[in-house]
Amino acid sequence: MTSRSGSRTGPEGRLILSDGVPGDMKGAWPCFHGERLDNISQESYQPASPNAGFNEYWGLDVGEGFAGAAIRGGRVYLMDYDRDNKADALRCLSLNDGKEIWRYTYPVTIKRNHGMSRTVPFVTESVVLALGPKCHVTCLDSIGGEKKWSLDLVQAYGTKVPEWYAGQNPLIDNGRAILAPGGSALVVALNLETGETIWESPNPHDWKMTHSSVVPMEFNGKRMYVYCADGGVTGVSADDGRILWETDEWKIRIANVPSPLIVGDGRIFFSGGYDAGGMMLQLKETEGKIETEILYRLPPERFGSTQHTPILYNGYLYGVRPDGQLVCLDLDGDEKWTSGAANRFGMGSYMIAGSILYVMNDSGLLSRVEVTPSEFRLIDQTQVLHGHDSWGPIAFASGRMIVRDMTRMVCLDVTAH
Repeated sequence: MTSRSGSRTGPEGRLILSDGVPGDMKGAWPCFHGERLDNISQESYQPASPNAGFNEYWGLDVGEGFAGAAIRGGRVYLMDYDRDNKADALRCLSLNDGKEIWRYTYPVTIKRNHGMSRTVPFVTESVVLALGPKCHVTCLDSIGGEKKWSLDLVQAYGTKVPEWYAGQNPLIDNGRAILAPGGSALVVALNLETGETIWESPNPHDWKMTHSSVVPMEFNGKRMYVYCADGGVTGVSADDGRILWETDEWKIRIANVPSPLIVGDGRIFFSGGYDAGGMMLQLKETEGKIETEILYRLPPERFGSTQHTPILYNGYLYGVRPDGQLVCLDLDGDEKWTSGAANRFGMGSYMIAGSILYVMNDSGLLSRVEVTPSEFRLIDQTQVLHGHDSWGPIAFASGRMIVRDMTRMVCLDVTAH
């Protein structure tokens, strides 16, 4: 076990306390894609009537980017960038009114490159883990904001900062921070309390970091982490970081953004933009060796996704393909329905709560769609943001939904509509 220290630590930061007070709310959306990492909330609020709209609890201006919120204990956590002070800012806000409780900030110079911050922190009862645009990892006490440890992935592993900055969302699993730096180690597990190294995966092909995030998977009694690097996909052992399987059959020429979608029975669905389309991969184990088989590929006109990971719900896949249409597929890749040319959603985010699919378009129009494989059923549409590039992942907890565009974040009431 090796402690990451010295020049490998992140830049020195400072904690700034403010007068915000946490809300008295139990619901949580503690990380990218929520508690179960499936982008589905277990809360359910049925609209009282179509076109009822949404009340806005609060809104605030934020630094340019697409970083979504995490929610826990009546607090909202946001990885932001402070352009005036040239500093990353991990902010803790009140879910009740949006007032800042504290922020931890450290200096880093970032040039405007169509957004700056674009990652979601991971929050537990004791810590918050965040990854900044230039691959600085910060772990703080989630209540008070005091620093526990930090790590500069560029210094520690020779990570190459992706174009348009880091988009990988950190993962916490079994008391460990799981990150995919590329460089000298493809995937690493760190002690969550100290930052000390538990294991490092080899990187025999010198694969680089992408915007895609690491996803846990169970297969034949083995827990592994699946990651889309720039040159292919790998599955590494959760126990010791050994490479259990790899394939170069899935790689995206420009930017690999969506995460692998674990379907079940050893199947993994991949999707991407830039003409990548989609692909279903099957894992098979023979005499202790895991091999991969491509079950099918989908051309981009059938399905693909430039930014967001499709959602698996009751045995069907829901997502927005490159032409902006919302699509429902079965697990064989066959199309059940599309939203049609009259209903396009751009590259905005989406999530499911109850039987409703909430879909944001590029310009802040929030649509509610019934989640059913039988046909596309639009409930209503409401303009909730008035800027552009409303691409940040949605957070949903305690009947409140947090959405954002390039420069503004708002908290909406979804309980009475």
